[in-house]
This record gives sequence, C-alpha cells and structure tokens, in this order.
Amino acid sequence: MPACPAPVRPLDATAAAELTTAAAELLAGHGSSTSPGLLAALPAAGARLPDTVRHALRPVDTADGLFVLRGLRPDDTALGATPGHWSTVGDAGALWDVVLLLVSTLMGTPIAWDGQQDGRFVHNIVPSPGHESEQTGASSDVLLTPHTEDAFHPGRAHLLLLCCMRNHDYIATTAASIRRTALSDADVARLKRPLVPILPDDAYEEAQRFPGRPAPVPTLFDTGEGLTLRFDPAYTPFDEADEAWRDAYRRLEDELARVSVAVSMEPGDVLVVDNDIVVHGRVPFTARYDGTDRWLKRASVRVEGRPTRPSAEADEHGYGQAALTAWAA
Repeated sequence: MPACPAPVRPLDATAAAELTTAAAELLAGHGSSTSPGLLAALPAAGARLPDTVRHALRPVDTADGLFVLRGLRPDDTALGATPGHWSTVGDAGALWDVVLLLVSTLMGTPIAWDGQQDGRFVHNIVPSPGHESEQTGASSDVLLTPHTEDAFHPGRAHLLLLCCMRNHDYIATTAASIRRTALSDADVARLKRPLVPILPDDAYEEAQRFPGRPAPVPTLFDTGEGLTLRFDPAYTPFDEADEAWRDAYRRLEDELARVSVAVSMEPGDVLVVDNDIVVHGRVPFTARYDGTDRWLKRASVRVEGRPTRPSAEADEHGYGQAALTAWAA
C-alpha cells in the first residue's frame, strides 16, 4: 500500500468496532439504509458513540483541508462484486452506507439531491460502461478534473466524504488545497470577480429541474481563516470572461496542480475533504467490469454556521432549492 500523503486519523479496533456495531444495529432495526426511520435515528445513535470516535471526527484542522479516517475493515468477500452502475447496487454494502451516515452526522448534517442517484444520501461511485470519458464519478479512461463538489449550487456541501469499499489497483483520488497555493494579489483580485457562472454537471439526471441559468459567481473568496474557492473548470464557460481573467484562472489551475496530492485509499478508509478549501479529482484507469473494480461510497455534509462563503450562500435556500433535501440533526 502506498504511503498516504494526507493526514491520517486512526481509529483503534475498539472504536471501529463500536462504530460498525452501532451501524449494524440501526440497519437491523430499520431494515434498509434508506429508511426514513433510520435517517431520523442517526443523531441519537451518533451521540452514544465514544469520545475516541468523536475526537477522530473533529473538524478538518490543517491547511491541507482533508484527512483520512483509517481503521474500518470491510469484508471484501461479503461485499460481493463491484456493481456496474450505481442503479444496480441495491443493498450491497448497506452496512457501510450506515457507517458513512453515522460519520457524516457526527460532522454535520448529511444532504441529498433529488436529481442525483434517486435522492440517496449515500452515493455509489463505480466505473460504468458507456461513461468512460465523462466528467463524472462513473468515468474511468479520463482524468476526472479537479473540482469543487456541486460547484454550481449555493447549497453545496461543506464537507465531502468518500469511503473506500474496494481499490485493488490503488487508483488515486487527487486533492489540492487553495491554502497551499501561491497566487499573486492581482490574480486573487481578478478571480474574486463574479464574471462567469458554473453550470450543472452531467451527474444530474434531471438538470432541467434547475430553472434558468446560474448567475456568475466568484472563483475565490476571502475569509478570516484564508482563501476558499468554488471551482469546476469542466463546467465553466470560459469564453464569457475576458483574457486577463482566463489567464488568472489558468494560473490557479497550474498552482492547484503543483500542490496536488494523490491519495490511494485502502478498503475502509474514509477521506474527508473540506469542499470550500480543497478541489478533488481522480487519475485515469482502465475499468475491467469484472466485479473487482474500484468502488467508493460518497456522502455530502453541511456544517451549520461555517463562515466560509458569502452570506448569499450561507444556506441552501438559493438557486435550485427544490433539488436539495436535508433533515435537521
């Protein structure tokens, strides 16, 4: 296993067992990881977990903007074959859906999108035939361009969580923090100007449900703790910006590439990414579609009261409100 370039927060065997036992009890009591009753029970179940788990899930606290929670151990045989598409997953890995939901609930409030993976709170990220060259999690042959998750939406997650089910080939997730870059004051000033929008990405089955065209948004924002960003070059219409802005954006891309790290997760790893600080992507690989391909589970989390965005984006009641579902923890 390659050395991990991200900060690692270990869970000892006792803490990992308590977390998975709590998840198993919830699943047994409610019958499905998508049960509304299970979702409602998550906060109380999370509150009963030990301090060792809570300490490991404290907020992201370094300029890297990410960490790896390590110590959980899925059974590769019990998982079954890697699905060929998210829609065929069914209950495969349901225990780990609940584990990821518990982790998410301890860090904030999990959210789901009506137009993505049938509104599930946990998404399955697997390579899918016919999608090899897309800029979505179902791709494989192409570099998944570094991006902010759901960058087009003012209600996007503050935290992105990726839980590794299977990764026999050590395929890396890439991550780059805006806090590690070295940009000129002039470029920062240009990229703080709202010149162009970010368009909805192809992962949304019903993009037409987002009415109208998004308004132009800044790429960079100032906060008391440092710069944050909203970044998705694959869905940014550059021809609508002036040359100086495009040049500044290219220099930002170059800087993010310079500071990028490649995190090859092992089964059970949960990569936690601060979605306001870090852009993430994935290196290309060749999918086999033989049941052994890389398989991740993904959750999105909002954190109340985080001063990392403009006031217009402080909650989810903006553009495309109908697409966002959340429950109060």
